[in-house]
Amino acid sequence: MSRNMAPVDEQVRVFMAGTDFGDEATRRTMERDLRARLEEDRPLRVYAGFDPTKVDLTLGHAVPMRKLRQFQEFGHEVTFLIGNFTALVGDPTGRDSTRPVLTREQVAENARTYTEQAFVILDRTRTRVAYNADWLDQLGFADVLRLTGQYTVAQFLRRENFGKRYEEGTPIHVSELLYAMLQAYDAFHLDTDVQIGGSDQLFNLMAGRQLQEAWGQRPQVCITLPILVGTDGHEKMSKSLGNYIGLTESANEMFGKVMSIPDHAMLNFYTLATPLRPAEVDAIARDIEAGTLRPMDAKKRLAEEIAAVFHGRDGAQAARAYFESTFQRRETPDEMPEHPVDGESTLAAVLVAAGAAKSNGEVRRLVGQGAVSVNGQAVTDIAVPLVPGDEVRVGRHRFLRIVAAGPRP
Repeated sequence: MSRNMAPVDEQVRVFMAGTDFGDEATRRTMERDLRARLEEDRPLRVYAGFDPTKVDLTLGHAVPMRKLRQFQEFGHEVTFLIGNFTALVGDPTGRDSTRPVLTREQVAENARTYTEQAFVILDRTRTRVAYNADWLDQLGFADVLRLTGQYTVAQFLRRENFGKRYEEGTPIHVSELLYAMLQAYDAFHLDTDVQIGGSDQLFNLMAGRQLQEAWGQRPQVCITLPILVGTDGHEKMSKSLGNYIGLTESANEMFGKVMSIPDHAMLNFYTLATPLRPAEVDAIARDIEAGTLRPMDAKKRLAEEIAAVFHGRDGAQAARAYFESTFQRRETPDEMPEHPVDGESTLAAVLVAAGAAKSNGEVRRLVGQGAVSVNGQAVTDIAVPLVPGDEVRVGRHRFLRIVAAGPRP
């Protein structure tokens, strides 16, 4: 055994922990193949891909990134792959309709801060960043034909979402079928040993394994992980659904969003979004079941553990104190962002100018939902006047204090 590589049994135990393959036969196959690679006593080539379909990475993206970090800590070669080409196609996984097509400009803008967000979890000095447009853009039509020749339509119709849409007569675009093939080509191009993804990505990862074997490479090991649900407690965490927690959000915002999840989703978050070991999570579950740990207290600890990953323990504890004073005791925080006005302005103008809402239409929607209050009183008119000294609350977590604009130069 190399002095740089940990014992194989230890690595297998860590890398397989928390995985979800859907069936025991697939798990056994992947564990067997992983052990065989590790016994070669060399750094493995490991990657996970992230399509920049939105600007922010979320806590859901952090699940495979945490597994990548484990491989880094054992000395393996990790690639953080930005799918700036596959994002143009759109991953059809789990969707009952075609995903809207993005432009290259939209994808480039979304990808601009991905690496900085990723390095909150990954080791910057040990991470290779790659962009799949660098090789997928170079494929000619003959290359694509050769690629498609490795798969059958029947394979794709066995996917639950495609099969359902086919039976219902819902359109399935050929570009959607190409997505898994392009992701498979990523695995071939990188000559990867291990690819990591969500359990809903197993079809795509297995397509890569199939292509590698057909084209003379050793088929990759697929490591798939459970899906983190969103703050609604049911759907997969997603920016498009609005049920997400962003990796770059403030500690207060992160803590508050975790506190909003349903009680039944707590163990999913404890398991996938915190560094607590399985035994610790099991103990929390037992205490909740026995009634010795209140769900509210368990959720506060969950929110603190998650915030501590991104903001440190001190930041997480400060966020907890802020939540308890602001939302449990209904106190107005002493410190809040300030927005200057020259004499008097309207609620809509202030919220849009301060970035608390994107448009008058969004202000109207928030007001209609009862989500906006001024000086502790809910408002019903987006044109309500605001003057210096007024305090505005938007939703559960955002506050704004109106101040007088300074003298003009």
